[in-house]
Amino acid sequence: MVVAPDGSGDFRTVQEAVNAVRDLAQQPVTIFIRRGVYREKLLVPAHKTNVRLVGEDRDQTILTWADHTGDAAGHNTYSSYSLKVEGNDFGAENLTIENAAGPVGQAVALHVTGDRAAFRHCRIRGHQDTLFAAAENSRQYYQNCLIEGTTDFLFGSATAVFDHCTLHSLKDSYVTAASTTPRQRYGFVFLDCRFTAAPAAHKVYLGRPWRPYARTVLVRCELGAHIRPEGWHNWGKPANEQTAYYAEYQSTGPGAPAGQRVAWSRQLTRRQARPYTVARIFGGQQDAWVPAAPPPAAGR
Repeated sequence: MVVAPDGSGDFRTVQEAVNAVRDLAQQPVTIFIRRGVYREKLLVPAHKTNVRLVGEDRDQTILTWADHTGDAAGHNTYSSYSLKVEGNDFGAENLTIENAAGPVGQAVALHVTGDRAAFRHCRIRGHQDTLFAAAENSRQYYQNCLIEGTTDFLFGSATAVFDHCTLHSLKDSYVTAASTTPRQRYGFVFLDCRFTAAPAAHKVYLGRPWRPYARTVLVRCELGAHIRPEGWHNWGKPANEQTAYYAEYQSTGPGAPAGQRVAWSRQLTRRQARPYTVARIFGGQQDAWVPAAPPPAAGR
């Protein structure tokens, strides 16, 4: 299916195309989205499985909305999304997903609760709470994505891998706020990522625990000078230091640890870092999911 705002495709809106996908599809259904700005509050419901959104141009195929906590409609963190993905086996490539509300508080661009969700070469833009990687039984994979925001702009309880992504801070605040449960072996894992910042950002924490057992691990990441020497914050609750798991392996760059990280964080040995691969992180459950390279998109 092809979506085009000028009417040259099968649909003019992305939501119309999603609604047209067969319920509980067993094979991937590709929706090719031509260049344009799509002002829609999008939902991929749980019964729409195997949906794949592919943009024509990452920077010119833009899915945008502007709800935020405390707006006139009474939205909260859970309902302020621009795109919410509930269906399993979702994929998105070559798109911009944004919340355009600006720095007005919690305003989610992307909210994912479905299992086995994969995002490749996407821009995910917002300010506070940009990406809500929700649900402890959700596995999410982000490859070569640019994700930007201000406060806690990656948060939630999913098992999420960020592979060769760029995490861009717009101001002094916190990058992550994981809410991993005690039942999970992995939370947020960053593999070979870059942490960058806008000129206004000089003192940024890598993360703080939204819930006591938050888990966030950086493996071979490049950290800009905006990352604070202590690296991690306990959210004002010393008890979190006994339960949260924050670790790094071979961080580089001016924001890398130089003996000043908080004492309750970890620097991993090579052996300790060995389990942090995509196959091991996602393969521990019953279906041993490993995100495969996507097929070419029709409609190009």
